[in-house]
Amino acid sequence: MSEQNQPLQREELKARPYRAAFPNAATQYQPLTAEPGPILTPKASSTGTESGLPIPTSLEEPSHLNDESPSEFHAEQSGRPKSLRPFILSIMAFKHGRKFSKTTSAHRKRRLSSAAEKEGQFGPSLTRLYLGISAAFSNDQTALIALAINDGVYLTDFSVKHLDLSDSQEIGRDAIADYVLKEVEDYQHENFAKFIGAGLPATLGRVSKTLCSRLWLDLDIVPIVVLAEREVEDEEDRKSEKDFWNVKCVDEQADSMVRKCVMHFGPSQAPLLQVGFRGFVQTDVGFRAYLTTLQNYKDTCGTSTWETMMTYAEKLRRNKTRIAFFSSTPQGGGVALMRHALVRFARRIGVNLSWYVPKPLPTALRITKNIHNVLQGVSPPSQRITAEEKKAVIHWITENAYRYWLSESGPLRPVEEGGAHVIIIDDPQMPGLIPLIKRITPDRPVLYRSHIQIRSDLIARDSSAQADIWEFLWSNIQLADMYISHPIPAFVPHTVPRARVAYLPATTDWLDGLNKPLRDWDVGYYGNIYNASCHAQKMTELHWPARKYIIQIARFDPSKGIPTVVDSYAEFRRQCKMADIEDTPQLVLCGNQSVDDPDSSIIYDQTLDQIMSLCPELMKDISVMRLEPNDQLLNTLISKAHVVLQLSTSEGFEVKVSEALHAGRPVVATKAGGIPLQVKDSINGFLVEPGDWRAVAYHLMNLFTDDDLYERLSCSARTGVSDEVGTVSNALCWFYLASKWRDLGTEKYDKAVLQPNERWVYDMAREEANCPYSADEERLPRRSIEAKKTTHEDLVLPARML
Repeated sequence: MSEQNQPLQREELKARPYRAAFPNAATQYQPLTAEPGPILTPKASSTGTESGLPIPTSLEEPSHLNDESPSEFHAEQSGRPKSLRPFILSIMAFKHGRKFSKTTSAHRKRRLSSAAEKEGQFGPSLTRLYLGISAAFSNDQTALIALAINDGVYLTDFSVKHLDLSDSQEIGRDAIADYVLKEVEDYQHENFAKFIGAGLPATLGRVSKTLCSRLWLDLDIVPIVVLAEREVEDEEDRKSEKDFWNVKCVDEQADSMVRKCVMHFGPSQAPLLQVGFRGFVQTDVGFRAYLTTLQNYKDTCGTSTWETMMTYAEKLRRNKTRIAFFSSTPQGGGVALMRHALVRFARRIGVNLSWYVPKPLPTALRITKNIHNVLQGVSPPSQRITAEEKKAVIHWITENAYRYWLSESGPLRPVEEGGAHVIIIDDPQMPGLIPLIKRITPDRPVLYRSHIQIRSDLIARDSSAQADIWEFLWSNIQLADMYISHPIPAFVPHTVPRARVAYLPATTDWLDGLNKPLRDWDVGYYGNIYNASCHAQKMTELHWPARKYIIQIARFDPSKGIPTVVDSYAEFRRQCKMADIEDTPQLVLCGNQSVDDPDSSIIYDQTLDQIMSLCPELMKDISVMRLEPNDQLLNTLISKAHVVLQLSTSEGFEVKVSEALHAGRPVVATKAGGIPLQVKDSINGFLVEPGDWRAVAYHLMNLFTDDDLYERLSCSARTGVSDEVGTVSNALCWFYLASKWRDLGTEKYDKAVLQPNERWVYDMAREEANCPYSADEERLPRRSIEAKKTTHEDLVLPARML
């Protein structure tokens, strides 16, 4: 072993009088500055989740929204001195530093390089690794940075570097982040590897303010922040030097961080979902994954949107308002995606917002899914929800409420007992909570949010299944103080007073795994994951970029128009054959499973049966997959598709359309629900009637044969997405509603200011903040769009089925 890689024995180092040798060494850590945490965090989870690891409160202060420069690592800000051991032991052990020593096989490099050339970008399989980072600092503008690499089982390699920080105070410069990202990227390319997650101590996150966000946004690595100093929070332990963290060299600290990091990922290398006591959803791996900074969010929207949002955020913080959301599931589907993004942003901005889900009950979830299908008009005509099934749903919600949310310190307790000031109920699974809330606190605001397309025309028929189930739901929903719907008047049943109706579109997060830009290296990794999953299930693999592909990403649900997708592709391929087009694209039908969606397997089997019976010759070109939760995988599939389809027969808003447009993909979609609010016909895509497979095939032919048309639509798609479908806008609307209801209360509801009268929440918030629209702002259409009332009999059937 070379001199620079020869560490001294640990016992020898610990025996040396290090304080005498380094009398001017500065303290290692800055204090952890607290900010308001999530509301009503149960005592059982106040110091950590099931993993037993402490949760860092924050890496940045809401009061310093525009301060993204690295903090002064050597500044003494705490009265409690920290141990000097990590820096001194490390400088003695690694006087000349240590470089990574492991390299991959030359033969493996040649094979993987050859696979990339022959099979395309999705060909090479990368080794999955995890990273640990730690640092020790001196007051002479130097630091020791340690990187430890783990293969998910054990330490495989590490490095230690002396880093000069003398110019790190330059505005916009983060020397630690620059060094770490370069080392990690070089290691990945040299060893054909992909880092999944990185663990680091909270204090390093404070010193290097951009490290976490750059790991996530630049290298697609999930940064897991651990509050290591919590181990020595007890004064007696500190006095007796039971400080297990600070007796470690910096390389040992990095190894500790990577071992803790690995604990937060499941078998599929996706971060583990954390649901704590009382069904409290702890987003981002129990609030330990710091993916973004406030500046990152600010860059995703216009100045007016940001300033308006800040107006209401500051008001909520000042009034210490507590907001609680309740929905049926923490994962799968658009509602869960929006709630994850909203909670993440609220914690960054310092707003007290929490999210709760009930304990799942399979029998109740089957019933609520049937209710969902009936309201959308996609259930069999004979299907009804029985009285026993209605009682079962009410019992499920009531049991969860009294056991978890109405008990002592629960979120539904009165405000003076720590309960939320404003409560939002999502979708038809949860309205049973509303009368329970109003019974104990009749003046507390409760808002109901509907996320689905409701067939109000069928509800208006007295004897219909829709009228029966709506009467059951409305008996509870009518007690809510506001009814919030997607911006489609036809989605609101006639029994809902229009004065209480407000409109709010679905949104997506431009910084999460579904939408952030991915480097080619990461695109290849996720494409290989998709093909490996296909291979394991004996399903057709993708041959991109050698062959283009068409895609529809959606749950396998009766309302998603999957039969129309198959029929459209079959007709498109028939036209390609007639036109002697040999370079034909593949078709991808895929989506994640939802916890509360038992229909998935049924629709999946029906799709494969349709392909095998009607166009078996195309089976080799169609890939039908149900995927494990992996946002970046869906991101890869959308961003590399040539055309995106959304052929739903019934739809709420379907934000996947906006995600595809944001990626610059032309969209061919139906005039169902809120889709026409996003797709501008012949500008960024094409709109067709639900079930019209011939029109879809016609537009596909044009998009694959007319390059000028494709480039024009692609450019319009990429540049024409409104702020209104982003997370900042979504937060703006909810912050406005919460602050308004908190100020005025339900007893003043008769005042016109709290009667939306079918206005958009976004418009109301901008008007209240005195922030008018500018001429160049992209806005969703405000025209009234009446959704076509589609039944199974209305659909255009393929000629071979007539």
